[in-house]
Amino acid sequence: MSLLGTMQIPTNKLDLFIRSVEISSYLPGRVRLYSGNLIGNEALAQQVHSQLTAFAEIDEVKVNTVSGSILILYKPEILRRNAELRKVEEYIMTHARRK
Repeated sequence: MSLLGTMQIPTNKLDLFIRSVEISSYLPGRVRLYSGNLIGNEALAQQVHSQLTAFAEIDEVKVNTVSGSILILYKPEILRRNAELRKVEEYIMTHARRK
C-alpha cells in the first residue's frame, strides 16, 4: 500500500469524489450518498451521473437535485473485480453512517 493510501489521501478523481460527499448508507449492492452541491444543480447532477455510469460495473445511478442524493446500485461480485471500485467500496463500508 502506498503512503498516500495509508494516510487516506485521495489518489484519483473517484477517490476525491467519494470523500467529498456524505456517505449516508451502505448495503452491499446499494450505496446512498449526499451532496449539498447537487441541490438545484442539474449540470452537476448530469456530470456525476455520466461519470458514475461510465463504470460498466455499476448497474444504475439515480441523482436527485431536490434532495442532493445519489443512489448507486451494483452487483457486489462484479464491482469487486475492478480493483479501483473495490477500494472505493471498502472506504464506503467504513465511513457510512448506516450499514
